[in-house]
Amino acid sequence: MSEEPEEKMSDSAKLMMAVVGAILVGFLLVGLSKNQTNEEKENSAMIRNTYNLVTMASDVCPKAIKKETGVQVYGNTGTKSDESSITVTYNGDNGFKQATCKVESAKGGISELIIDGKTIVSR
Repeated sequence: MSEEPEEKMSDSAKLMMAVVGAILVGFLLVGLSKNQTNEEKENSAMIRNTYNLVTMASDVCPKAIKKETGVQVYGNTGTKSDESSITVTYNGDNGFKQATCKVESAKGGISELIIDGKTIVSR
């Protein structure tokens, strides 16, 4: 019996397929968005803004807390949000007891960071 060697896609072929896929998805999204009402477009924009806030908060808040306390945080213990901001609460075991971090889309980052009742950032 002869064994056939497994053929693997080269990295450039994978990259080319990913680019083609992204272009197809882009065309699909553009085509679908033309049929949206203004209300649907507003709802989509609100969802994207909320997603961006959550993504930004999960990136910048743990870094700011680690910079101040030296403790790496991995998960939050609570969130509060509205259309333009999100406030994330973290509880720590060592280094700090509680930190709250508020991120606002209009300010493009952390607008308030409070660690154990001490205001670190307020703008």
